[in-house]
Amino acid sequence: MNNSLFIKHISDRVTVFLEGAVRAALSILLIGILVAISWAAIKILFELNGIFSLGIHEALKTIMVNSLLILALMEVFRTALNYFAEGRVKVTYIIDTVLVVILTEVMVFWFKDIEYTKIFMVIALVLSLIVARILAIRFSPERMKEEL
Repeated sequence: MNNSLFIKHISDRVTVFLEGAVRAALSILLIGILVAISWAAIKILFELNGIFSLGIHEALKTIMVNSLLILALMEVFRTALNYFAEGRVKVTYIIDTVLVVILTEVMVFWFKDIEYTKIFMVIALVLSLIVARILAIRFSPERMKEEL
């Protein structure tokens, strides 16, 4: 067997092994995320009585922040599932996940006294992520293929 063929064969074997290892690790991660989402939803339902005894403002704040955190986990779950389906992660899914997490933090900021500089930094970050998402959609490989 030729040296270059042997090296290519070994390289292909290593690639297949590593892809399998990544898929196994990602499967474990998906199960963990699914358990966390289920646990968080059940915990919110069981704590509703205690939450609403705090007062309406505090109760709604707690429910809103917890719900947004669950949505952030769901975005991570969706990104991982997309990796299984397509073998790659779309940039738009990553940006969506980061946007959901940042919006959760904005909701937490909303109920605290925060310096204006931090608020402007978060606004700049959200706007830059929105621009990045628009550019990712506009210049995506799939769209380029369709235009050709």
